[in-house]
Amino acid sequence: MTNRLDAQVSFLKEADRLKSVNRANLLLDGSRPENSAEHSWHLALYAWTLAPLAGPDVNMFRVLHMLLLHDLVEVDAGDHPIHETHDWAEVERRELLAAQRIFGLLPDDQGQRLHDLWLEFEADTSPDARFAKQLDRCQPIFQTLCAAAPVPEHVEIVRDNMKGGRAAYLEHAFPPAYAKAHVLLGFDTETDTAPISTRLPFLTETDKLKSVLRASRLADNSRRENSAEHSWHVMLHALILAEHAAPEIDLDRVLEMLLLHDIVEIDAGDNPIHGQVNQVEMEAKEQAASKRLFGLLPPPQQQRGMAIWTEFEAAATPEAQFAKAIDRLQVPILNLANGGGTWREYEVTLPQLEQRVGVPIRKGAPALWDWLFPHLETAFARH
Repeated sequence: MTNRLDAQVSFLKEADRLKSVNRANLLLDGSRPENSAEHSWHLALYAWTLAPLAGPDVNMFRVLHMLLLHDLVEVDAGDHPIHETHDWAEVERRELLAAQRIFGLLPDDQGQRLHDLWLEFEADTSPDARFAKQLDRCQPIFQTLCAAAPVPEHVEIVRDNMKGGRAAYLEHAFPPAYAKAHVLLGFDTETDTAPISTRLPFLTETDKLKSVLRASRLADNSRRENSAEHSWHVMLHALILAEHAAPEIDLDRVLEMLLLHDIVEIDAGDNPIHGQVNQVEMEAKEQAASKRLFGLLPPPQQQRGMAIWTEFEAAATPEAQFAKAIDRLQVPILNLANGGGTWREYEVTLPQLEQRVGVPIRKGAPALWDWLFPHLETAFARH
C-alpha cells in the first residue's frame, strides 16, 4: 500500500506543474494570463453550473472527472492557442506521449483507467465528452467577452472562432451558449439565452477566486498558490486518493464539496490554518459570502450550492470528513516538496501539525495520515 500511495503522490506532485502553464486567455480583470490549472477548475465549475443545460444522457460527474484531467498533458506539451499556427499532428503526438508518461506515474490499474478517460475526452464522441468539449470551447469565449475591458484582438479571435473555427459548431451543439456569445458580440438572436444569462454572473464572479492568494506555495516554491488552482488540485487529490477513504463515501459528492469549498474566499479572503485569525469574525464573513455568491444562481442551484458548502464546513458526514482530510493533506505534500514553505514562514512545529493537520486527516482518511506522518517526522528532524 505504501508503494501505491508513493506513486499516487508522485503523480499529484507532477500535476502541480500545471499551475505554471499559462494560456492565451487573461483573467476577467485583465491582470495576467490564466493558467491551465485554474482554467481546469473553472471548467469544472462551468460543468456544475450548466449541468441543467446538458442532455439527459450526460453524466455531470464523469464530465467533472474529464475536465480535471483534460489539460494535464500540457505539463509536457504546453498550451496551443487556436489563433496561432501549429503542426497539429505534432501537437497530437506530443500530447499522446505526455499522457502516457503522466498517467504512467500512477499504479497501472488507476493510470490506465484515467488515461482511457482522457482519451475519451480527446475523441469527443461520447455524450459526456461532447458536453465537456462544448464547455471547453465556451469558457474562453466568455472569458474574453465578459472581461472588464475586453482586449480587441482577443474579441476578434473569438469572432473568427465562432464564425468558422472550432466554436462554430456550438451554434447547433449548444445553442444557448452560442447565442449568448453572439449577443455579447453585439448581434441579435432569436434563441432563448436565459439559461446561460441567469448563470453567467455566477461564473464571471467566481473568476475572482483566481486572484485570492493563499499562504501555501507551489511545489517548486516559485510563488504562492491561489485558491482556484488549489481547488482544482484538491479535487484531483480526492479523485486519485478516493480508495483510501471509507468504502461507503460518495466520491462525486466529495468532488462537489471541493469544487465549491473556497468560493467564499472571494469576499472573505484566505484563512490560513497556521495564521492568527478571529475565527468568529471569519465565519460571519464566510456565511455572508456564501449567501451573496450562491445567490447569483437560479434558486434550485442556490440551495444546492449552499447545502454542499454548509455540509463541508460542518464536517459531520463521511464525505465532508474525507473532503476536509484531502484539503489538509495537499499543503503538507507541497511543503515537503518545496523545503518547508508555509511551515518556515509561520514557524510551525510538528506537534502543531499533528493537531491542526493530523486530527482531520485521521478522521477522514486514517491511511493517508499513516503515510504522511513518517514523512513529516523525517522533514522536521532535518531542521
